[in-house]
Amino acid sequence: MRNSDMSDVAISAAVAQDEAALATPFVKCLVRLIRAQDSYGSWEGKPDAELLADFILTKDQRRAIPIIGNPDPDVLWRLDKFYAAVGLAIEERCGLMASPMMEVGHEGFGRVLFTAGRLVLLSKTLRDVHRFGFETFWKLAATGTKLAGDAITAIESYPDVARA
Repeated sequence: MRNSDMSDVAISAAVAQDEAALATPFVKCLVRLIRAQDSYGSWEGKPDAELLADFILTKDQRRAIPIIGNPDPDVLWRLDKFYAAVGLAIEERCGLMASPMMEVGHEGFGRVLFTAGRLVLLSKTLRDVHRFGFETFWKLAATGTKLAGDAITAIESYPDVARA
């Protein structure tokens, strides 16, 4: 097998993996939230991968960002949409409203908290928010799916508290 054939196989495998990630329920939920914010129709014809491109941050791109920095409004918007999608995914799967409560300081550190009823579903410390992003679409999908799944597990463990 020639080198170009091997690189073509690797590229087609990566494309197939990205397509599979874009088809996951969590990513579809995130895309719906982003498209709902498009009040002027400027994202109307864009493919989902293009809408989510800013969520992808390779290792080299992450290294290029200083360790200490203030998150800009675009990064904070993406962070908000990501965790809003987690909350919506929880709601779609169990029928309970789980909105994120997020506090982020100007240095890029903070916390996100999800509750349902009197139950804390998820509590996550946020660090280096100015470097928020995922290496691949698949990691984006896996992280969001895992967070929603962990919250669903908490609801299933303590259904009475979650519905209180």
